[in-house]
Amino acid sequence: MRQTRLPCWTGWARASGGAAATVTDADIERVVVKTLEEEPKGAAHWSARSMAAATGMSQSAVSRIWWTLALAPHRSQTSLLPADPLFIDRVRGAAGLYLGPPKKALVLCLDEKPQIQALDRSQPVSPMMPRVPERRSHDRIRAGTTALFAVLEVATGKVIGSPHRRHRALEFTKFLAKLDKKVPPGLDVHLVLDYYVTHKTPAVKKWLLTSPRFHLHFTPTSSSWLNLEERWFAELT
Repeated sequence: MRQTRLPCWTGWARASGGAAATVTDADIERVVVKTLEEEPKGAAHWSARSMAAATGMSQSAVSRIWWTLALAPHRSQTSLLPADPLFIDRVRGAAGLYLGPPKKALVLCLDEKPQIQALDRSQPVSPMMPRVPERRSHDRIRAGTTALFAVLEVATGKVIGSPHRRHRALEFTKFLAKLDKKVPPGLDVHLVLDYYVTHKTPAVKKWLLTSPRFHLHFTPTSSSWLNLEERWFAELT
C-alpha cells in the first residue's frame, strides 16, 4: 500500500532524532471518517486521546492529521439559517441605512436588555486615604432587576440609554418620547430594531402616528448580528 508522509510530523520526528514517521492512506481515512461521521461514547467531541484509543494510533499521529487537514473537533460555532421570507429585503433596508443614510435624518439602532441584576455593595465604600487604598466589601446585595433601553447612533457611536423597571410597550413608548426630545427638530429618525412583540403593539402604533418623523425598520428574524446596538450589548456583557 502506498504510504503518505505528513511533512510536519516527519520533520518533527527527524528533529527529535527518530526515524522518519509515516502513516498510510488508510490510517488518514480512518481518522477523518471517524472525526466527521462518528461521535465518541460518553463525550461531546473527539479528543486526540479518545481518537487514538479508537483507531489504535498514537495521540501525536492523530494530532498531526487533524492539524494538517485543519480539523478541530473541540471547536464549534452557532449557526441558524434565516427563515424570514423578507430576509433579503430587510437586510438590504438596514444595510442601506448604514451605508447611505437619508439626508436630514438620524439612523439609530435600538434594542432592550432586560433582566439586568441591580447589585450594590453590602456596606459603604471606604474612601482612599494616604497609604490606604479604597476598600469595598466583597459581598453584594440584590435590589431586583432592571431593563435597559438604548439606541446607538450609527454615524458617531453615541449611545442613549434609559433604565426601566419593566419591559413593556408602556416603557418602550416612554423611551421613544425621550428620543423625540433628544433628537434635534427637523431631523427624521430611522430606527433599526428587531421584530419583538413590544415594538408592534397598538399603543406603539398610536404613538408613531403622533410622531411622523419616526420610521421603524425591522431586522429579519434571528438576525441580531444586523443590529449594531445588540452587538454593543454583547460587548458590554
